[in-house]
Amino acid sequence: MMPMSRSSGELFNAALVRPPSREFPRCVSTHPLKDTVDLSLALKQHEDYVSALREEGIDVKKLPSLDGFPDSVFIQDTALARALNRKALISRFGEPSRRGEEASVREFLGELGFTAVNVEAPATLEGGDIMITDLGLAFVGLTTRTNEGGAEALRSFLGQEVVSVPTERVFHLLSAVNYVGNRKVVIVPELVDSKYFSGFRQINVPLEEAYAANVLYLGENRILMPQGYPRTAERLRREGYRIVEVDVSEFRKCDGGVTCLSLPLFLI
Repeated sequence: MMPMSRSSGELFNAALVRPPSREFPRCVSTHPLKDTVDLSLALKQHEDYVSALREEGIDVKKLPSLDGFPDSVFIQDTALARALNRKALISRFGEPSRRGEEASVREFLGELGFTAVNVEAPATLEGGDIMITDLGLAFVGLTTRTNEGGAEALRSFLGQEVVSVPTERVFHLLSAVNYVGNRKVVIVPELVDSKYFSGFRQINVPLEEAYAANVLYLGENRILMPQGYPRTAERLRREGYRIVEVDVSEFRKCDGGVTCLSLPLFLI
């Protein structure tokens, strides 16, 4: 059974993950070091990521790797799942090469008792463009991966206010801003218009550490973040957060971060 009780500021306490497939080095990426992806190291880093989540009390459920889909390790993009009402919005990828990844996630969630709602064409919606809060409010990036139809599908599914955020400088909204509880966001203001988050305390990430804006809030003032970004880590500690750092260098080469590697079962 998945833990269902919610502790202070917790957005989720269970998540799905999927290890990298053999084709992972062929990921869709604009990163200059994409051709240096080390699959063995990526597998090790993924194991360490899962261990970090489990050590923080997250119930991690692991799907098998998915051959034929190089980007399938980035399971966050496949769906938005709500544990309390056992409903899941299944993505329709804006990146055509990734269409099909969602099928096994839909099946797995069904086995956990979730009812699936599909995003229908021509709408597109990817999980990396969805920012959930515990305030009855969500945000969705309008990007090359998520369109207005996808935003409307999200509004219908959540039944709450969803703010659309035009996002052009990164391909997913969560590459530039993430909610970390306590009515606060971690944000790179050079990459996304901060006016959309005017009701939040904004913790600015230096542009040279922009990758560190992609953080995963674990509740109880705990943040999982990529290793190697000392200025951002220090700013978060000054805000009262406990930092858990993980090495995700190989996933960065594939334009992925710590949020991308897990699909939370949200307690909203």
